[in-house]
Amino acid sequence: MNLQFNDSSITVAIVGCGGFIGCHLLDAILTRTQWRVFGVDLDFYRIQHRLGDERCEFMVADLADKSVVERIAKYPVVVNLAAICTPSRYMAEAPEVIRSNYDHPAALADACAKSGSWLIHFSTSEIYGRTSADSGLLVEDESELTFGPVTASRWSYATAKLLTERYIAGLKNLKWTVVRPFNFVGPYMDFMPGVDGSGIPRVLANFSTALVRGEPLKLVNGGIAKRSFTSVFDAVDFMFALFEVGQMGRLPAGAALEKASEKALEKSPFSQAFNIGNPDNELTIAELANKMRKIFADIRGVPVDSIPEPQVVSGVEYYGEGYEDSMRRLPSVEKAERLLGFKAKTPIDVVLRESLEWFVGHYSNTSHSDTDSASS
Repeated sequence: MNLQFNDSSITVAIVGCGGFIGCHLLDAILTRTQWRVFGVDLDFYRIQHRLGDERCEFMVADLADKSVVERIAKYPVVVNLAAICTPSRYMAEAPEVIRSNYDHPAALADACAKSGSWLIHFSTSEIYGRTSADSGLLVEDESELTFGPVTASRWSYATAKLLTERYIAGLKNLKWTVVRPFNFVGPYMDFMPGVDGSGIPRVLANFSTALVRGEPLKLVNGGIAKRSFTSVFDAVDFMFALFEVGQMGRLPAGAALEKASEKALEKSPFSQAFNIGNPDNELTIAELANKMRKIFADIRGVPVDSIPEPQVVSGVEYYGEGYEDSMRRLPSVEKAERLLGFKAKTPIDVVLRESLEWFVGHYSNTSHSDTDSASS
């Protein structure tokens, strides 16, 4: 396979193209390449401006449909972004979360192994499990993985995602790359509860919602957990660094993949999992709240002390029984830099401002809801 960016005969299938990451990847592919896109999702509101593009074909469907899976796998490159990935649903809908994050992507992997497609599967940084406050860098092929008890449904998502990774890695003849996102943020992230979604979105959308509504930002368990935040635009640049390898024609297939030497595979992005994050952008959730309050005050042109102070809530009180957390998730990004020459560069203040400016502009005129906002 030779993925020349100016080759209009290439079609990339994007599962979840209407989602947060998918909408940015779709725009980038249509802007930076001559490729065509076959996009699958259940909701296309983020990509209304692309629905009439002659280089795109869209299907309202999901991976639960076997015929849809088989059609997706006909294309040479398949990017799977589809997932249930909001913390409140891990707690309330564990069986559905597991089906979404294991059963369906496993079926897609089977189909891609059969057809010869290159499967780029988006996993999660949560596969590193219940990390402690003093956890160091999380290294793709070295860090130990520890999860909470089976009664802690918080781990339903992470467990399903990890099992999918193991299944993908075990399939013979499958060309695969796994991506582990570390808190991607940016425009179009998640939803505002009570307006265009229900339940509890991830931390940035939670905090943004509270700020727009003039409510206190809720700090789960004091907001002492640490996260590293990554611009979605850096994530898209990673994808193009990955595509560049295919463009150079270094994509073994079938028996060639099995026979590739161990030394060659060590330098190949195939049969590899990559952390995609920015360790320079690490903050506690409490620090994140304070930064966002300051940025929001600047956007609004008001004093920061006019913005409500954060409030502390317990995880069990907010999410219910079975809630646990990872105290720190700091990515090692050496592998992506070594194999792909990629390193995320957008600093935290820019990341937060570009996210919050979009959220404020998009939701400022929406009606308020009684739904609370909190962090994860």
